[in-house]
Amino acid sequence: MKYENLDVWKKSFSLSLFVYQVFNDLRDFGLKDQMCRCAVSVPSNIAEGYERYSDKERAYFLSVAKGSVGELKTQLMIAFELGYINHEQTEFALNECEVIGRMLGKLIYVIKSS
Repeated sequence: MKYENLDVWKKSFSLSLFVYQVFNDLRDFGLKDQMCRCAVSVPSNIAEGYERYSDKERAYFLSVAKGSVGELKTQLMIAFELGYINHEQTEFALNECEVIGRMLGKLIYVIKSS
């Protein structure tokens, strides 16, 4: 299966674009850089996992992606508290993180169970 066809990859790719667009003009370069790195890490690690040969490696990279989702959620909450993003943007992004995290968890479970 091509990773580009996975719903979780598509969703995480879109979330990455959202993060880049929303924080494009943010002058807090440290937080901006960290959020963009996390956002890009999710679809990138899904892709890397699906380009590997073994299920063990695939599950590992999906797990790394899931960790990046948690990291991004925390940074989004910080950005909201600092007034860098509004409530609607925060709710959207956090909800997407939750959905992506659950999708990754299920995928990891299926791979480890096979």
